[in-house]
Amino acid sequence: MGLLERTRKEWFIVGIVLVIAVAKLQPAVGAKGGPLKPEITITYIAVSAIFFNSGLSLKTEELTSALMHVKLHLFVQIFTLVFFPTAIWLFLQALSVTPINEWLLKGLQTVGCMPPPVSSAVILTKAVGGNEAAAIFNSAFGSFLGIVITPLLLLLFLGSSSSVPFTSIFSQLFMTVVVPLIIGQIVRRRIKDWLERKKPPFGAISSCVLLMIIYTTFCDTFSNPNIDLDKFSLIIIVFIIFFVQLSFMLLTFLFSTRNNFGFTPADTVAIIFCSTHKSLTLGIPMLKIVFAGYEHLSLISVPLLIYHPAQILLGSVLVPTIKSWMVSRQKALKLTRQPKAPVKV
Repeated sequence: MGLLERTRKEWFIVGIVLVIAVAKLQPAVGAKGGPLKPEITITYIAVSAIFFNSGLSLKTEELTSALMHVKLHLFVQIFTLVFFPTAIWLFLQALSVTPINEWLLKGLQTVGCMPPPVSSAVILTKAVGGNEAAAIFNSAFGSFLGIVITPLLLLLFLGSSSSVPFTSIFSQLFMTVVVPLIIGQIVRRRIKDWLERKKPPFGAISSCVLLMIIYTTFCDTFSNPNIDLDKFSLIIIVFIIFFVQLSFMLLTFLFSTRNNFGFTPADTVAIIFCSTHKSLTLGIPMLKIVFAGYEHLSLISVPLLIYHPAQILLGSVLVPTIKSWMVSRQKALKLTRQPKAPVKV
């Protein structure tokens, strides 16, 4: 992972802590009806800005090089958008009898429903030396799929917790997610050379807008005196998130290294990161739309806010170990493919 990218992500995590602290001190500023008018500035302008920025930065022209690796793409997308949310739902059935805050448990389900992120899985795959083209394809393709599938999964597993009809939810998703993304892609095609030359700070722009969304989400929570978050539940959720992340990374490793799949060690690296990472950039705006006006929205958002730094931290820690395995495995495969020298009698 590049130093600049790692530093930006570290500062973003610090930013999350700071905006939550500020929201705690002055909740009325960013709450609904407050001076910032989040019902307009966040719901429409900020969310649209994030997806327009994603459209501008998404290099769809790079996807063609990995397009034909269908088996790998199916594995990643099915694991991410089918197996992951279903496994979390089954796990939560057992946890429902515990004293853990029910809204944090619902938040864990939302984590399972999220698509892969556009950046972190690609960066970690590149750091290891894995199949970067496959990681780029699955991160981008998963993001496009997530625009449609993630809201459906949220409504399937959690139901709509707002009074907004499903048609209104999807029309708002279309106008604030799909349309800005398409416009961003159209603009990118026209100014591609300028973008490649100037390299605008897309990541930093998205991070700033996302921090504003997180800030107003927690302002709504702290302005409501009826909501209380116990420390026990929060600590347990942190441990569960790390357990889920490690378990699913191990599971994808075991499945993808089976001979009948035919994946290379470099493919396995891309699969491990793309199948287990979840997008905060796409997730928070979608939660804001699907659960519009819901008083427990910030509590539901907490597991996703924890999962984001957890996946970066775990991925960074495991990069040397995974790289060592990949190199040794590639050497072993190379030796087995070399023709044996004839034995002299």
